[in-house]
Amino acid sequence: MILVCCYSCRGNSSKPISGDNYYVCAYVWPSCHDDSLGHKYLWPQGEGEWEVIKQGNPRFPGHYQPKQPLWGYELDDDPKVVEKWIDTALKYGVNTFVYDWYWFMDYPYLEGALNDGFLGAKNNGKMNFYIMWANHEVKKNYWNYHLHGDDTSLLFDPKVNMDQFKTIVARVIKQYFKKNNYVKIDGCPVFGIFDMNQFVKSFGTIDEAAKAMEYFRAEVKKAGFKGLHIQENSGGGSFLAEDFIKAQQERIDKLGINSHAFYNMGGFTPDYLTYGTNAIQIREQWEKAFSIPVFPTVSIGWDDTPRFPEKGENDITRFNQTPRAFESFLEVAKSYVDEHPQQPPFIMINAWNEWVEGSYLLPDRYFGFGYLEAVQHVFRQENK
Repeated sequence: MILVCCYSCRGNSSKPISGDNYYVCAYVWPSCHDDSLGHKYLWPQGEGEWEVIKQGNPRFPGHYQPKQPLWGYELDDDPKVVEKWIDTALKYGVNTFVYDWYWFMDYPYLEGALNDGFLGAKNNGKMNFYIMWANHEVKKNYWNYHLHGDDTSLLFDPKVNMDQFKTIVARVIKQYFKKNNYVKIDGCPVFGIFDMNQFVKSFGTIDEAAKAMEYFRAEVKKAGFKGLHIQENSGGGSFLAEDFIKAQQERIDKLGINSHAFYNMGGFTPDYLTYGTNAIQIREQWEKAFSIPVFPTVSIGWDDTPRFPEKGENDITRFNQTPRAFESFLEVAKSYVDEHPQQPPFIMINAWNEWVEGSYLLPDRYFGFGYLEAVQHVFRQENK
C-alpha cells in the first residue's frame, strides 16, 4: 500500500496558482519574532533571532558582518511585513514559500510567522506555500551562544510519540493543507521532513515509522485529498557511499518518500563557484541512485558565524559569491527541471531570509536587490 501511495502522488504538479511554469521555492526561516518557547529559552529580548544576528562580528578583514537588512529588523509575524514580502517575491519571480515548521516540548515552535505573518497577510492567497517539519535536535548554545555559552546539552528534542504525531497530523491538515494556496502535487499536499533519521527514531524502527506514515496518509485521505506527498528536505547532501544508497532506498520504499529536495547545496567550500559545482555533481549522483525525483537546490552562500564564536574564514562562503554567480547556478537548475519534464517543476532556493546563515534573497545594504534581480533574470520573463 505504501508503494502505491508513493507512486500515485509522484506525478506532474498542477501549475502554481499564479499561472507560472515553475514552482520557484524559497525556504523561510521563521525565527525573527517573539515566540513563547524562544523567549523563555533562547531570545529574551523579544525580537527573536535578530538578537543574535545583530551581534555578528567580522572574522577577517572585509568580512561582511553583521548583516544589515535594507528594510531594517522587521518581525516575520507582522502581516504588513509579509504583505511586502509577498509582493516583492512575486515581482521578482519567487512564487512559493516553504516555511520551516517545528514541534518541541509537545508544542508548536515559531509557528507565529506562518499563522500570524503569512496567513494574516491580506495578499497571501497570491503566494503558494507549504511546510517542512524541521525535526532536528537543538542544543542549548546552537541558537544563542551569547546566552548559553559552552552548554551543548540538549534543549529541544524533536522525537515524538504516536499520540503527539496524531496531534501534529490533525493540526497540519486543518490549519494548512486545506488552504487553496497550499502546494499539492497530483492532488496530494506536500509535507516536507528535514530529518528522516529522527522521524524513524521517534517510533523505534523503520517498520513502526512506516505505520505512522500510513496513518498520516489515511488521515489526509479522510480529509478529502487524493493522498500525501512526502518530501525529504535533508541538509545539503553529500557524495554517496554504497551502504548509504542501500539504506536510503529501503527508507524511500518503506516510508513512501515521494521526492527529495536539499535544504542547502552540498559540497561546501569557501569558494562559491566550487561549492555550486559540487552541489550539481551531488544532485546528479542522487538522481541516478534513487527512484524518486530530486529537486535542484541553489544556495546564496553560507555564513553562520553569528551562531559560532570559533568559526573563521574557512567556514564561510567568501570567494566568488556574487548575484551573477548565483544566477548562473539558477540557470543550471532551471535547465535540469526542463530536462526532467516527468517530474514536478520545483526549484528550491536557500533562502528567503536565513540572515543568521548568510543565505537570503531579501535586500540588504551590501547587495541591495541583487539576488532578487538574479531570480528575475532567470524566471520572471519565463513565468509571464
